This record gives sequence, structure tokens and C-alpha cells, in this order.
Amino acid sequence: MRGLPYQLKSVLRDKFCLMTFLLPILAAAALNLMGAIDLSSLGELHFGVLEDGLSPETTAWLERYGPVTAYETRSELAAAIREPSTNVIGVEADGAGIRTAVAGDELDIFQQAAATLPALYAQREIAAQAEVLTRERPDILESMQGIFIPAVLIVAMFMGCTFNAMNIISEKEDGVALVNEVLPMTPGQYILQKAAVGFLFGSLSSMVTACICFRLSWQNAGVTLALILLSSFVAALIGLFIGRLSDGLMVGVVYIKIIMLVFIAVPILCALIGVSGPMAVICNIVPSRPAFDGIMAMSAGNMGTAWADTGVLALHAAAWFALYALLSRRRRA
Repeated sequence: MRGLPYQLKSVLRDKFCLMTFLLPILAAAALNLMGAIDLSSLGELHFGVLEDGLSPETTAWLERYGPVTAYETRSELAAAIREPSTNVIGVEADGAGIRTAVAGDELDIFQQAAATLPALYAQREIAAQAEVLTRERPDILESMQGIFIPAVLIVAMFMGCTFNAMNIISEKEDGVALVNEVLPMTPGQYILQKAAVGFLFGSLSSMVTACICFRLSWQNAGVTLALILLSSFVAALIGLFIGRLSDGLMVGVVYIKIIMLVFIAVPILCALIGVSGPMAVICNIVPSRPAFDGIMAMSAGNMGTAWADTGVLALHAAAWFALYALLSRRRRA
């Protein structure tokens, strides 16, 4: 492990590796910031009317459903309706009723509201007699955060493959790999020394990301730490495979993108589709799937499932380590 400080120094000079380290942390911070922002106003109806174009009673009725903006001229009202960045619904008097105008580029929900509004206004007296039940407005991002947070953690935990792959590819291009092949090291020592870089950086990035995303109890912290360490170790080993199979930097980048796409897509699709039974066992071949499932289970308080997924990750770590050690021993022989 004497060469570890030199490898760490080499990685710290690599802007690509530093970017992959900071990316999940910045994404977690942005996700938390978005969760604190109230986006409910984006779904409100906004009406545009002409000054003195509607009666005060009609204007007061519209204000029950959303803010009303009065415009001096018809051209100003038309410009506000056609503005692509808004969903303003124009409202004008039409005899005893009202008529609405939209540009046509609004979201479907606003176009449907504009089409329904005249009929709703015509039946306003009947509607006023109906009992109104006001429900709590749900958080727009609450359901999405259940998937976003584990996805960000998956990216952080499996960033170790990027560190190791880039490290080995750079050694190949600099000729250092030829020197490593004749050094007096066993395959196990070589694997541990090379995997340590990605493991350390991946674990550190994941821990910081987890601290930003979760408020962990002691019990949750234990299973989260186990998931992070095992996932980072597996990612570091996969990075060794990528570095070994890549003939150059561009080939390595392509392999990394493919691996990261598989790591992110498989667990998210399994969560959205609700995979179970034999298909779930097959999907566990992708190591990010048990890590993602473990984080989801931990968030839901299902610690039994979380520890079971940790066991699957431990099997992945043992299998990947044994496979790379076997290939390294055969290559040296």
C-alpha cells in the first residue's frame, strides 16, 4: 500500500475525477433545496381581463380560483395570453356569461380549465349550494424524492469505478502498467492497492451525500454505512475491469457511460414497474439494484429488507473480488 499516496495525488490532479466526486454532493444539495421551494403556485390558474370589462361580482368569482390581472387595452391582454412563459387565460364578458381565450401552447390542464370555465360560471349558483371539502395540497416533489434521493446515492456509491478506470487507463498510456506487472506484489495486494483509490473517494462522496439527504438514526446509519462501503468496493472492482479492458481514454469513457447508465436505469425501472419474483432475482445481478432497493427499504423503515440487500451486496463484493483475482493470477502466470 506504499503506492497509495502517489495514486491519491494523481487522482487529485485529475479534474474529471474531482468532478465525479463533487457531482453527487451538488445534486443532493440541489435536491434538498428544491424540496424546500414551494412549487404549488406553478399549478395555479392565472386570469387576464380588460379593465372594466367584467362586473365586480364576476371578477370576485374568478379570484376564488386564481389571481386576476387587469389590462388597459385588448392588445396588452392578447400579448399576455400569447406569452409562451405564462399560462394566462383570457376572460371576457359574453352576454350573461363569459368566454375564455388561450394561445394553445399551454399545458393540457390549463386548456381544460379554460374550456370548462364558462359552463362552471353559468352554474355558479347551483355550485354554490354544494358542500366544499378542502383537502391538503400534496407536495409536488414528495413522491419524486423517494426515487431521486436513492438515485443520487447510487451515482455517488458507484463513482469509484470512474476513479479506478481513469487511473488504470492513464497508467497504460504512461507505461506505468508495464512496471506494475513486474512488481513483487500478489494479485490480492495489487487489487487492494488499486481498488483503494476508488473505494475511498466513492465512500467519502456517498457519506457526504447521505448526510445531506437523510437524517439518520443509529440503526439507519449502520445499514446505510454497510450499503455505502459494499457498493463503493464493488464499484471500485468494476472500475478495475473497465481499466483493464479499455485500450484508450475514449474507449474507457464509453464503457463508464454504459455502466453508469445500466446502474441507474435498472433499479429505477424495477422500482417503477414493481418487479418481483424471479425477475427481481435476475435484476439483482446488477449490483446497483440491491443498493437502490436497500436505500428505499431503509427510507421506508423496512430494516429486514435493507439488511437482506446488504447481504446481496456482500455476495457481489466477494464474487467480483474473486473473479478479478483469478484473472490477474492467470495473466501473471
